[in-house]
Amino acid sequence: MEKIGKPVKDIERMKKAVDEVINSKEEPIVDFSNTEVAFAGKTDEELRKSAWIFGMMNRHWLVGIGSKLGLAAIRMHLPFVEGIVKNTIYEQFCGGTTLLNSQPSISKLAQQGCLTILDYGAEAKDSEEEYNQTMNETIRAIEFAAKADHVPVVSTKVTGMARFGLLKQIQEGEAFTKETRSEYKNILKRIDAICHIAAQKDVSVFFDAEESWIQDPIDHFVNMMMRRYNREKPVVYNTFQMYRKDRLQYLISSYNQAERNGYILGAKLVRGAYMEKERARAREHGYESPIHPTKAATDDAYNTGVKFCIDNYERIASCNASHNAESNLLQAELIHRKGISRDHPHLMFCQLYGMSDNLTFNLAAAGFKVGKYLPYGPVREVVPYLIRRAEENSSVTGDMTREHRLVHEEMKRRGLS
Repeated sequence: MEKIGKPVKDIERMKKAVDEVINSKEEPIVDFSNTEVAFAGKTDEELRKSAWIFGMMNRHWLVGIGSKLGLAAIRMHLPFVEGIVKNTIYEQFCGGTTLLNSQPSISKLAQQGCLTILDYGAEAKDSEEEYNQTMNETIRAIEFAAKADHVPVVSTKVTGMARFGLLKQIQEGEAFTKETRSEYKNILKRIDAICHIAAQKDVSVFFDAEESWIQDPIDHFVNMMMRRYNREKPVVYNTFQMYRKDRLQYLISSYNQAERNGYILGAKLVRGAYMEKERARAREHGYESPIHPTKAATDDAYNTGVKFCIDNYERIASCNASHNAESNLLQAELIHRKGISRDHPHLMFCQLYGMSDNLTFNLAAAGFKVGKYLPYGPVREVVPYLIRRAEENSSVTGDMTREHRLVHEEMKRRGLS
């Protein structure tokens, strides 16, 4: 895509506006420290169990050892291990083994004013049969969502429907062979089938971002689908990993392209999930890391992206998919200051099921449109996802420390500790 975007001075203006909101001395319109609201949906026993799980996950060395042993044990089909996983981290972070099994979790979220984003938790596949299985499961989820209240979105990954090596070859500019051209067409058919059904059923689809060395073809596929299906409403969303140095400008360029071609941009903003892998590969192959050098630089790009989406909310449907309190409060404050309806269909927040309940449910209580990312699927299929989640959010990031602290604060408030 051509690098056409707003002038640098406009980006600097947005950054100054962000700083003004973040540094404001006014009383915040949402109190993320309210644990009573955050954990209203949990019984005392559920709260104690969450405290134990987060306490275990807060030990980074234990997560590392447990991840390796757990994955090996699941692959060896050891039934007692599957049972342990199901009753601990699976129960904390997943909705159920099937769509139907997930209904109680969906209903419970709805009772607290929260939407559900369905995500079939299986990781990357490597055969045409498995790719078609992922497509069919995603379509089943869309059909389920269309009949369910409070499920406006289904999330999926292109690597669940495409060979990783082919995506890499496309990005590197390798010429198609007869076989790879056929593979490419099959990928396009799968993605189009999903988006076509979603448009028919009035359900949106989030396509996850993945590693930078396969992201260009993913962007190509998703942009093609947005151009086809986002003419009147936001059906298809691309994901922008704002820890990449180029993604703020790419977000702006994507908006400009959507404006020129007459469709609504669907944009899910995340910080990013592959930081160590990205930096390691850059070192190994001798190129500059695509990742911002500091957390502050990532936060700056992320928050500026939030401001850009809200400034253009009539033509950008965005989802602020962050566990960062500052970024969530920024969006809430901007919506409030601009006098935009708090439940505007183009402005959404979301967090992962089982985490950051202090953000999700306090936003919901304040009237904002917020959802939980709800993974589901057979335990052994979802274990790689759970392990990645445990490793990403261990004590290195501080997420588990925060979760552990908040749960204990609520236990103390209830007189449980």
